[in-house]
Amino acid sequence: VWKCFVNSRKSFLDHTSRVVTNMSLAIGHQYSSLGTQPILCGSIPGLVPKQLRFCRNYVEIMPSVAEGVKIGIQECQHQFRGRRWNCTTVNDSLAIFGPVLDKATRESAFVHAIASAGVAFAVTRSCAEGSATICGCDTRHKGSPGEGWKWGGCSEDVEFGSMVSREFADARENRPDARSAMNRHNNEAGRTSIIELMHLKCKCHGLSGSCEVKTCWWSQPDFRVIGDYLKDKYDSASEMVVEKHRESRGWVETLRPKYNFFKAPTEKDLVYYENSPNFCEPNPETGSFGTRDRICNVTSHGIDGCDLLCCGRGHNTRTEKRKEKCHCIFHWCCYVRCQECIRVYDVHTCK
Repeated sequence: VWKCFVNSRKSFLDHTSRVVTNMSLAIGHQYSSLGTQPILCGSIPGLVPKQLRFCRNYVEIMPSVAEGVKIGIQECQHQFRGRRWNCTTVNDSLAIFGPVLDKATRESAFVHAIASAGVAFAVTRSCAEGSATICGCDTRHKGSPGEGWKWGGCSEDVEFGSMVSREFADARENRPDARSAMNRHNNEAGRTSIIELMHLKCKCHGLSGSCEVKTCWWSQPDFRVIGDYLKDKYDSASEMVVEKHRESRGWVETLRPKYNFFKAPTEKDLVYYENSPNFCEPNPETGSFGTRDRICNVTSHGIDGCDLLCCGRGHNTRTEKRKEKCHCIFHWCCYVRCQECIRVYDVHTCK
C-alpha cells in the first residue's frame, strides 16, 4: 500500500530519503513545500552532490519529480497486482521496498524503468500545462503538417522531461560496477518507452464539429500504456553476465548477454543478472512477504490463479456480502435512481 500520502514536512523528508536510497529519486506528498522552503533540498538525507545541485537549480520542477515517482510506484503495483511479488512498499525502513531491490533482478529492473519513466512523464506533462516557467511546449520536432491538418496546441517536450529524469535519477549511478551499469540501462529504457509511444493528438474545429480545420500536437500516451509496455519488457528481460576488465581508472565491470544465441538487448529492453527469489514464503533477507492470505483467482491458470500464486499450498474459501447498486432506472430528466442489493461472493485466499 502506498504510504507516502502525508501532510507534514518531516514525513516528506523521511519518505524522500527512503526512495533516494533505493532508486536515486525523491518522493513526497506535500509538494508545495519544495517551492517555498529553499533549505529543503539540503535537508533531504541521501542526496549525492550532483542531485543536491540539481534540486537547488530546478527546485521549481521538483514537485513533478516527486509526482513522477509516485505514479511510477502506483503503476508498478497495478502491473504486479496478481503476481507473487506485488510491488509492496514498507513503512518501517529507509528502503521503501525493503531488501527486494538489493539484488540485480527483473523486479529491480522494472522498478528503475517505471520510476524513471514516471519522472520524465510527470515533468513533461507539467511543462506542457504551464506549471513551470523554465520549460514549456516542444517547438523543435513539428515537421511539415499532414494532409487535412495543421500544427497547433502544445506539443509535449519529452526531451526536457527525459533530461530531468536522466540528470536526477542517474546521478548516483556513476560507479564502474555492474549494478550501476544495469541501473543506468534500465533507467534509460524507461525513458525511451515514452519516446517510442509518443503520438499525434488532434482536435477538430468548425461549425457543429464539422472538422473543417484539424490541429494536432505531439502527446504522451496515458501512463497505463507505458506501464503495459514496460511490463512486456519485464517479461522478456535479457539475462546478462558480469565481465571485469582493467581500464586506466582501474577495474571496470560491464554486462554482456548470457546467451549468445538470443538477440542482444537494445536500449529499449530491460536487463538483469541475478535470479529472483520465488516470493512464496516470507523471507526478511530477500524482502519477500510470501503469498499467505493473498486473494487468488480460482478460475485462472495464470500466475494470479490459486495454484501458482499460492505456490501449491492450496487456498481457503470464504463468503463475503457486499452492498451494491442495482436495478438502476434513468428518469427523465435527468437522474438515475438505483436500489441497493446485497450480493454474496466467494473469496479465495492462499493458505
